[in-house]
Amino acid sequence: MARTKSSKQWLQRHVKDPYVRKARAEGYRSRAAFKLIEIAARDRLLIPGAKVVDLGAAPGGWSQVAVQKVGPGGKVIAVDLLEIAPISAVTVLVGDFRQPAVQAQLAAALGGQKADVVLSDLSPNISGIASADQARAAELVRMAIEFCRSQLKPSGAFLVKVFQGDEFSGVLREMKRVFRAVRTIKPSASRDQSRETYLLARGLKTA
Repeated sequence: MARTKSSKQWLQRHVKDPYVRKARAEGYRSRAAFKLIEIAARDRLLIPGAKVVDLGAAPGGWSQVAVQKVGPGGKVIAVDLLEIAPISAVTVLVGDFRQPAVQAQLAAALGGQKADVVLSDLSPNISGIASADQARAAELVRMAIEFCRSQLKPSGAFLVKVFQGDEFSGVLREMKRVFRAVRTIKPSASRDQSRETYLLARGLKTA
């Protein structure tokens, strides 16, 4: 199948991307690893001994970073609908994190405790229709928020990918309703032309 002009342009940008080259050189599975590295360093997000759940983890770049940061005293659980190649010291679960069976596996992996950090780099299948893609992405954020309400410690942190657009203000309001502190972050590894940004939330409201 012939490539479209836009797909050729994307491929050219991808090949030339310094973060793609750096990821290959340093053994990370995706350039997204450097987004988490930057945020974790600036905001002390991943500390030794922490229990971390990585939603939408495939191919595993964020989990690779998380397990390096939390060390042998911590725990990283990667969850995705897609298969993830094994990562040393990471528990990989294949399935939908909303399903009771998967949540039971998560609870067992956490040893009956709640997570210190929930990461979500979830992204919908892109259709190219901006309004539809933004709505799907916003729904994934809301699903991840609901997950946090049951699986994140009140003192924990939640880092989630969001997209600027018509849905952004509604997602931000929902985050502020559920968490005590929320701020927007655009890491250096996030492409300038991309609508993606990240919200870092702390202090889950329990009332």
